[in-house]
Amino acid sequence: MFVKSIQLYRNAYLGLPKSVWLLSGVMFVNRSGTMVLPFLSLYLTQKLHYSVADAGIIMAVYGVGALCGTFLGGRLTDKIGFYYIQFFSLLFAGIMLLVLMHLTSFYAICVGVFIFTTLGDSFRPANAAALAYYSEAQNRTRSFSLNRLAINLGWSIGGGIGGILAEIDYDLLFWADGITCIVAAILLRILLKTPVRISHKTTEMTVDNPLVRSPYRDTVYWFFALCVTLYAISFFQLFSLEPLYFRKVYHLPESQIGLLMVCNGLMIAFIEMILVHQLDGKFLKTNLIAIGTLLTAFSFWVFNVYFAVSVLWVSIILNTVGEMFAMPFMQSFSIERSDESNRGQYIAMYSMCYSFAQISSPTIGAQLAEHFGFTTLWYVMGGFCMLSTLGFIYLRRLK
Repeated sequence: MFVKSIQLYRNAYLGLPKSVWLLSGVMFVNRSGTMVLPFLSLYLTQKLHYSVADAGIIMAVYGVGALCGTFLGGRLTDKIGFYYIQFFSLLFAGIMLLVLMHLTSFYAICVGVFIFTTLGDSFRPANAAALAYYSEAQNRTRSFSLNRLAINLGWSIGGGIGGILAEIDYDLLFWADGITCIVAAILLRILLKTPVRISHKTTEMTVDNPLVRSPYRDTVYWFFALCVTLYAISFFQLFSLEPLYFRKVYHLPESQIGLLMVCNGLMIAFIEMILVHQLDGKFLKTNLIAIGTLLTAFSFWVFNVYFAVSVLWVSIILNTVGEMFAMPFMQSFSIERSDESNRGQYIAMYSMCYSFAQISSPTIGAQLAEHFGFTTLWYVMGGFCMLSTLGFIYLRRLK
């Protein structure tokens, strides 16, 4: 049994190009230093003594910067190429973090946060385009899963170390985050060779892959983006309203809430690659995504079925398994919908769905919980996921 399990892990990671491993390693270094974002609201309220309302405005500016950054990153990736966009995004974002720690006035912080997120989030479409370039069609989804593994492991480490540093001095968060961004940029420059610029070839339009010059004129992709956004708004409740629900309704201490959150990252790290390896190429991507969004719907509805701490664990597990079914294949769908000439913009539009959800999800969730209660919130979020599920099932007809 043990040998068979080892073989499963071995097969899941076999065949991935060296460049994909290097990109994931750079991502791991970068995400291990992601400490400012998880503690930004605390930094603004505890150290700089801003009100919760002002901190909320700054966090909204953060989301707007993410939207602009992903849009700009997609455009520049298609014009310049993913290599230099990744390098300069990491480098300048790291430098900007070291500047941001010295800003104290409200408007200066808003401008600084906007510039930082615009620079930092331009990395996302460029990185996804790089993974698509270095991987093959048969291992592309696994390549994205390896990158997600690096992100989740790095995020877990960064969050843990960030909590320790924040107790000592909040400025250390900016130093650690900034330096790791710069180190990641240097590693990218040293370890990964500059790719040969590919000439964009004219490709015939097919039913399975109808090439469109711009994703913003691709009606099928707009429908896909709408389904992704509905799912993402619901999914982000995991990091915004669910911890508050655990605290207010179940009276869990922060340590137990932290364990529930860690469960998400660890499951992805240990299971996702094997799951994707077993499923990829055997089923339609839209069907797998639909399964994922449906499981996420159940992860919310289960809160209203039975009141017990064990239900919280069931919800986290359902949400995480749903994420593992949905997100890798969503990314893969975006890549397959594009070609070399417009890949950055397609990925940018996909990333913008999550940026928009990151802004709107806490607001929608907070308003529903405050005016109608958590029970209504979970029914609505589950309903969003169910609409997304039906959309992905219908999407196969539109392709």
